[in-house]
Amino acid sequence: MNTTVLIFLVLYYVVVLSIGYWALKRGGSENLEGYLLGGRRIGPATTALTLQTTSMSGFMFLGAGSLGYAQGYYALWFAFGDIGGGVLNFSIIGRRMRKISELFGALTAIEYLEKRYPSKILRIFSGSLTIFLLGFYVLAQFIAGGKGMALVTGMPYPYALAIAVSIIVLYTFMGGYLAVAYTDFFQSIIMLIGVLWIFFAILYELGGFTSANNMIANIDPSLLTVWGKDLGFQGQWGVIAGALMIFSIGYLGWPHVVTRHMAMKSPATAREAGAWATVWNLLFVPTPYLIGVFAILVIPGISDPEMAIFEVAGKLLPAAATGLVMAAIMAAIMSTADSLLLQTGTIAARDIYERFFNPDASEKQMVFVSRSLVLMIAVFGYFIALVEPPSVFSVVIFATSVLGSAFLPAYVCAVWWKKANTPGALASIFTGAMVAFLWEYLSVVSYTTIAPMVAGVISSTIAMIAVSLLTQARYPVSKEILDLIDEASKIRPIPENMLNKSSALTIESVELESHLRKKK
Repeated sequence: MNTTVLIFLVLYYVVVLSIGYWALKRGGSENLEGYLLGGRRIGPATTALTLQTTSMSGFMFLGAGSLGYAQGYYALWFAFGDIGGGVLNFSIIGRRMRKISELFGALTAIEYLEKRYPSKILRIFSGSLTIFLLGFYVLAQFIAGGKGMALVTGMPYPYALAIAVSIIVLYTFMGGYLAVAYTDFFQSIIMLIGVLWIFFAILYELGGFTSANNMIANIDPSLLTVWGKDLGFQGQWGVIAGALMIFSIGYLGWPHVVTRHMAMKSPATAREAGAWATVWNLLFVPTPYLIGVFAILVIPGISDPEMAIFEVAGKLLPAAATGLVMAAIMAAIMSTADSLLLQTGTIAARDIYERFFNPDASEKQMVFVSRSLVLMIAVFGYFIALVEPPSVFSVVIFATSVLGSAFLPAYVCAVWWKKANTPGALASIFTGAMVAFLWEYLSVVSYTTIAPMVAGVISSTIAMIAVSLLTQARYPVSKEILDLIDEASKIRPIPENMLNKSSALTIESVELESHLRKKK
């Protein structure tokens, strides 16, 4: 391995670990709100870039490059949706979710759902489903990190995987959300510089867009169409709709992403964060897919297409640039893995352990349990990734499709539709998850040409609307919750009396009031 590349990687790891140590020393990580949400003091730029890097992951350097390599310009359907994903997130639920989560006193995305739709069943089902799916997503990041590290260093895969996992766990363990947010910000800059450097290098090598496209046309003209290799997706608008949805509106339903709204400094942060996210997306999002397409010309016949961007960087860039690019690739992987680990440990600790097993747990105990679970999940994920690494692309698409299908209507309706009630939310989450899972598992897409994400979101939305309306008389939304939704819609700071009132609002009090209203 080139010494310069190794130096860049070591420097990169030193920086991210230093940020974790800084977050630990800055304080707040022993306090539950500080550890889980950074004390709700994250500014617009950091909020935007931690949301984007968390939602993109190692998929952008492995899955996106692989898809471009295999299917040509068809891959850009995923990019078209992704470019607007950040601003949609902040515009639709950002400001309102930030405000109402503080009014509820919610510290996790699943706790927020239970306080909006009071139900112990909803919390345990949603928490368990999220842990299961985020576990899959963590697995994909570990595999990506291990494969990348192995290629860069020349180490055997098991050792490379162990190093990548250890560094992610260490800085997540130290500083909680604050460490995750600021390392994500740093990593987003490294990712952008790295991917643009590879892109300009490959364009220079091929003589520009026109020259590259002409050469691809000589190999296979179908790769230049938006229908994929051999026009395999021609007319399959259900599949294309899924590609557009999964990274645009899809991550409105990802608990590890929407938590970013809850940690913003104020509700007003959402507007500026949306602008930051859009600018970054325009520069970053399409680039890995295009590199994958042009890699067909630079490294034909590669045995593992997921390594296309790695291989292009190693072949075309000087050693110093290669080191920076490899750090960028690891940044993409780690910026999602840290968030997934933190959220999985958090949900397991607060939404399962504290809620159902130890309601009297102190804040220090909760932080300890969350950290312990992060460690356990990392060890478990390491051994699974070690045994049989699947395709990063397939794991990410599966996990994110089911997450988005299950939770998207629940999060959106929580702040926009006052008639959305507990039975509607339960039906929506269960239906969306099951339809998307079975659609994928039974390969229904192969004969319907409708993507699991499309089927899942439509099903969960219909379930939310239909069941909420049918059960409205028996399960009305409580006046306390309606008042908080009204307040969340107003563009103003939270009144002190409203905050005090909401702090006394508990799940049990809302359930009791609902029960009394039904008896009347």
